[in-house]
Amino acid sequence: MSDLHPDLVCTDLTKDFAAFRAVDHVSFEVPQGSFFSILGPSGCGKTTLLRMIAGFQSPSSGDLRIKGKSMIGVPPNKRPVSMVFQHLALFPTMNIGDNVGFGLRQRGVGKSEIKTRVEQVLDRVGLPGVSGRRIDQISGGQKQRVAIARCMVLEPDVLLLDEPLGALDLKLREHMKVELKSLQAAFNTTFVYITHDQSEALVMSDNIAVMNHGKFEQIGTPHDVYHAPSTAFVAGFVGDANRIDGKVTGVDGATLTVVSDGGAEMKIDAPTQGLSVGDAAQVFLRPESIELVEAGVGVNVSSGIVESVLFNGANSSVTVKDGSGGLLTVALPQTGTFARLQRGDRVFTRWDPAQARCYLAAGA
Repeated sequence: MSDLHPDLVCTDLTKDFAAFRAVDHVSFEVPQGSFFSILGPSGCGKTTLLRMIAGFQSPSSGDLRIKGKSMIGVPPNKRPVSMVFQHLALFPTMNIGDNVGFGLRQRGVGKSEIKTRVEQVLDRVGLPGVSGRRIDQISGGQKQRVAIARCMVLEPDVLLLDEPLGALDLKLREHMKVELKSLQAAFNTTFVYITHDQSEALVMSDNIAVMNHGKFEQIGTPHDVYHAPSTAFVAGFVGDANRIDGKVTGVDGATLTVVSDGGAEMKIDAPTQGLSVGDAAQVFLRPESIELVEAGVGVNVSSGIVESVLFNGANSSVTVKDGSGGLLTVALPQTGTFARLQRGDRVFTRWDPAQARCYLAAGA
């Protein structure tokens, strides 16, 4: 992937609205044929960024290039991009074929060529022979594929997707994650996808940009942003994590000693993020990184009492209160020694020093 030339290059993009900066000096590249997600909470600037790429809004400063050509000042209908909206924007009075062929008609393509290209793209999205059906005669997942077909028939260099799964129920949304990734691979088209749902980004993306307050906090593979978050925001936003507040009491190379606000001592073998003795710190620890063990021996082992056990399919979510009064959430498989845990049981928790991440506390 890294050997391919980027389809999209954004350099120092900024967007100001009166006294509010929605996008703050953002720079990134998207390689040809890749699935790039912009992940962040509502209001972080991701939709504004997507609309600048589409041409619906102009940057206050910076440059935006597609296939090496600057798009500054180029209107939306002249850009080699198409966009799938959250609510799809399909025309209810048109049949599927007319919906898919709408953009081609706007471009003045002949009827016979439109029909051929529409049938070809519907076949590629797994909807052969449905061009004459009405939109209200197909399922939610099929409507998603029609919306993508309407874009892909125009052969864009970049397909922009604005939270297209947001209106679907949970089961269909899970199915469509796999479908979208498969379609992107089949067309080998660059997808730029925005979402606030970290599970969507983790499942589908080649690379993820995590956005907060108009800036990118980290760009990396799903594995990188989940297992090696660059900032406290990324650690807390991507996936579930226990957050433990404390103070750094020792720094020995790459090993930190942190004492929690409740008095529990922790050893952490991870990038120290420039922390020094005396700094207020936040430790992030994934629930699946914590084990329940029968004996209290070793580093990062503590005794605790089970506060709650919540069944959650393949795992149970177990909350343990340790001796310092802190609460840890543990992802526990349904089989094994502790499969029958109950509230009030005494257990020992243990975690590997390399599994945690530690950052300077906000405002410190």
